[in-house]
Amino acid sequence: MKPQDSPDIARILFVVAILCALTIGSLYVMRPFIPGLIWATTIVVATWPAMLAIERRCGNRRWLATLIMLLILLVVMVLPLYEAISTLAQHGGEIMNVVRSLPDYTLAPPPDWVRDVPVMGARIASRWQSLSDAGPGGLLAQLEPYVSIAAHWLITHAASVGVFVVHMFVTVIITGVLYSQGEHAGAYVVRFADRVSPDHGAETVRLAGASIRAVALGIVITAVIQSALGGIGLWVAGVPGAGVLTAVLLMMCLAQIGPVLPMVGGVVWLFIHEARVAAILLLAWYVVVELVDKLLRPMLIQRGVRLSMLLILSGVLGGMFAFGIVGLFIGPVILAVSSTLLSEWIKESRATV
Repeated sequence: MKPQDSPDIARILFVVAILCALTIGSLYVMRPFIPGLIWATTIVVATWPAMLAIERRCGNRRWLATLIMLLILLVVMVLPLYEAISTLAQHGGEIMNVVRSLPDYTLAPPPDWVRDVPVMGARIASRWQSLSDAGPGGLLAQLEPYVSIAAHWLITHAASVGVFVVHMFVTVIITGVLYSQGEHAGAYVVRFADRVSPDHGAETVRLAGASIRAVALGIVITAVIQSALGGIGLWVAGVPGAGVLTAVLLMMCLAQIGPVLPMVGGVVWLFIHEARVAAILLLAWYVVVELVDKLLRPMLIQRGVRLSMLLILSGVLGGMFAFGIVGLFIGPVILAVSSTLLSEWIKESRATV
């Protein structure tokens, strides 16, 4: 028998080094387009079933379906986000000045009906009374640090409107290309995944797509509906700056903080200015807005992927803090794929024992 040749270690190292250099160089060249590519891929994956439905209604004319989807994208996503970010950027100085110069006032004692609220009424009334007993500035002394941090974060991330416009322009172009060549791009990704992992490659790609679709349905749609309902409530109640507060609502709902600060702030403002009926109605409307999140988001997410809600929400929050707004989608995908691969590896190890 002919002995096997020993592997050429030097050659293997050179090949690995060349491949790493090419990969790093390619990523560096594509760096200006990576955010747009991530956003476009997320949008196309999340809306691909709608794209196919529109294509069938258009007589299988892909170019017409692509044009319709791009127009819908501009109206539904790009324009609202641009308006929200530009509104925050235009009023950024005013927001910070209001936060820094919050007037001192004494919070009125809680109304009697607050104690009658089921479950949380007594606790809310007790806390409200302690803030009222603190005297002038007692409420603001506790809220001001948190409000300042939140306002500074929102304005910092919303100030670069020009950069946002460029990213959105690139995103729309790449989205159009992916819509028109979706099958070819999907097949290429599946082939690459099969090459990396013949056993689980295709399933991993499917899971990543399902995770993106679940987050898009559950997080983004719920945030848009919550912010729209909250903005309508603030406007009808007569709270000043309802447009700016609606933009803040959208940002905070996307960040999974919820609508509590803008809407409760509006309720407090109405109480201070003796508009008690409007304040009570706005508080009731805030409960409705919160219920939308609790009922709609789990239902939409579970339609997209069967994963733990805790896993998805951890990915949403962690991804946002790590990568910004686009991390809303990157985080859950990374955790979902990692969790599934780990589970499959554990199952295989048990089967071989």
